[in-house]
Parts: sequence; structure tokens; C-alpha cells
Amino acid sequence: MKTALEFFQSHPSLQTWLVDKPLEIGLTLLAAGVIHWLVRKAISKAAQVNSSFESKLPRKSTPSSSESNAIVALNATKELRRQSRIKTLAAVARSAASIFIWVWAALSILGTLGVNVAPLIASAGVVGVALGFGAQSLVKDFLSGIFMLIEDQYGVGDTIDIGEAVGTVEDVSLRLTTLRDVHGTLWFVRNGEILRVGNFSQEFAVALINTPVSLGADTQHAIDVIAIAAKKACEDEALKDLLLEEPIIDGVNAVKVDHMLIRTRIRTLPDKQWVVERHVSAALINALAQAGIPTPYRPYPIASAET
Repeated sequence: MKTALEFFQSHPSLQTWLVDKPLEIGLTLLAAGVIHWLVRKAISKAAQVNSSFESKLPRKSTPSSSESNAIVALNATKELRRQSRIKTLAAVARSAASIFIWVWAALSILGTLGVNVAPLIASAGVVGVALGFGAQSLVKDFLSGIFMLIEDQYGVGDTIDIGEAVGTVEDVSLRLTTLRDVHGTLWFVRNGEILRVGNFSQEFAVALINTPVSLGADTQHAIDVIAIAAKKACEDEALKDLLLEEPIIDGVNAVKVDHMLIRTRIRTLPDKQWVVERHVSAALINALAQAGIPTPYRPYPIASAET
């Protein structure tokens, strides 16, 4: 009676299918698993190293102690956004690596089993071309989303203008950008359809206050009153931590039919320009009234109920 070893030796094809091929498939799966783990680990480590390296870079300091809180807030916002961008790009890289490695493993296993993978690769190429034509917009959206993240065009919490909609970004993915406008409308915009972006929230913002003054007023006196009132308003507790610079009075910015506009510029934290504009505008109007400087239109008293 033949032993098992003699039996396998007399049937080489059986030995190939029961021993050699399973062993080769197992080694392929093991290699794919190890490579997959190493690549994902390397991507995560690279993202972590890049994050820690940039976070240790020296920040620009300012001599004004009143600006320190604003600078700290600005750096914290930039750091959070950079961390979010790095995490998203690392996730995309890990997904792409996983697809590539396991497709390679599947093709290797099919080749081990004796399947001719050349026609499959050719067919996959034809199908890929067909899908590419049918899903051009989807590919365009994904590529635009990747470049948007790499270039840091905008992030969650930014106020942006994309043409049809202006609002605050609530979510960013590789395919869609979701933002809510001032009316509360939620806009879903495909990344591939965004041709230009105006970001109100990067680095810094500028509050522009154009104060109307009558043409009959003393221009220099009006400018002096506005300068004093703007500086005093910026020292208020509600504003001082939002400002990056002292207010700058540009002077007469425009002359209209019955009034002139005196412009004030104040550099602020991102997205805080509108708060500063509203607060300072009210302070300037009150200061002009107290100084007796005429405004373009004389206010009329509200008529009483008896009249």
C-alpha cells in the first residue's frame, strides 16, 4: 500500500493544487497584508511628523500686548484647519494605497490559479475608459476636492463667496462643499463646478467703514473726530481682542452730490470684520453728532400722536 508521500509524488498536479498553490496564495495574502499595514503606518506617521513639525515653527510675535490675544486666536484657528487638512489628505492617501495593494494581490492570486489576467486588465482598461466618459463630472469633483485641500483654499468655518452663494462652510468632502448663507439656506455645491473662490476668513480681514459727512462740514475737523472716536471704540472690551492693528483713517474716500465719505480701515481677525464695522460705525455716528458735525441729511423729529 502506497504511503501518502508516494501518492502525492505520483500525482504532481494534486500536489500543486493542494500544497503549492494554497501556499503561494497564502504568501501573497500575507505579503499584501504586511505591505498594506506598513504603507498605512508610513502615511499616518508622515502626516503626524508633518503636523508636529509645522506646529513647532516659530510664530511671529507682535510688540503690542493688546494684540496678543488676537494673534493667539488667529494661530489657533490656522492650526486647527491645517490639522484637519492633513488628516483628510492622509485618509485619501491610505484609501488609494489600499485599493492599489489589494488589486495587485487579487491579480496575483488569479495568476496563481492559472487565470490569464491579461484580458482582464485589457477589459478593465476598456471599462475604465467607458466609466471615465460616463463619470467625468464625478472625477472632476474629486480632483478639484483634492487640489482644494492641498492648496488650502478654504475649510470648515470659513466664510466664502463662490459666485452663486455666499456663506459659511459647514462641511467639505472630496465631492461636495456645503455652506449656509445669511438667510439660513444650506447650499450643496459640487467641487468641480467651483470656478473661483473668495475667502473672507484666511489670514486676516479688513473692516472698512465709510462715514458720510455733509459737504459743508470742516473736513479736517471731521477726520480728527473720526480718528479719536475710532481709536476709543477699538479699545472697548468687545473689540480689542478682535483687532490686529490700530485703526487707519484714509481721509476722504469719495465725494457725492450732497456728502463725502471718510474711510476708516481696521485689520481684524478673520470673519470679525463685520462685527467691528457695526460697532465702530455706531461709535463714529454718535461722535459726529456730539461734535456738531453735520451729516448729509438732517434728521426730522418723530411726530407725536396728537399731531
